[in-house]
Amino acid sequence: MRLKTSVMVGLVALFAAVQPLAAADPSVAGLWQKVDATTGKTVIWFLFVENGGSYQGVAAKLFPLPSDPPMAPVCTTCKDERKGAPILGLPIIKDMKRTGLKYENGNILDPRDGNIYSAMMTMSPDGQTLTVRGYLGFEFLGRNETWYRLPDEAMKDLDPVIIARYLPGQVTTTSAMRHPQSNGRSANQVH
Repeated sequence: MRLKTSVMVGLVALFAAVQPLAAADPSVAGLWQKVDATTGKTVIWFLFVENGGSYQGVAAKLFPLPSDPPMAPVCTTCKDERKGAPILGLPIIKDMKRTGLKYENGNILDPRDGNIYSAMMTMSPDGQTLTVRGYLGFEFLGRNETWYRLPDEAMKDLDPVIIARYLPGQVTTTSAMRHPQSNGRSANQVH
């Protein structure tokens, strides 16, 4: 009886010790940078936010290269409710469900052709890199990209429209003054 009680106390203590570790896993929420593997140049920043138990990643800042073909300021190729929506602020990754460092059962949009792929993501234990995998049908039929977390200070470089829409509690008049808008277009919008 004493051994059984000791084992039970030990298991309860072990469970209690593991629980805070699981809760301490970093979240994908925040800013992430996608870098072109060939050029090493930043392509886009994504802002991940939690929304009703799932996570979405929106196009938060665009960095078109001079060699890139001109991109439409709206998603003309989208085949769902995103059709006609501005690329800047567009939810590219949707419906990701979190399990520790893994995010699964979501989807990713390719705004170049409007195709939507199944997606999963895995964050590094230190919360600094994110492996994003889009796939068609089966996970092994996809490809990985590695994205890099940006520091919180980078939020100041986002268009205030993005902040107001996805992080409404963080809108400041200073950031609005830094990023003036004209004719209804945001300062970072691709023309």
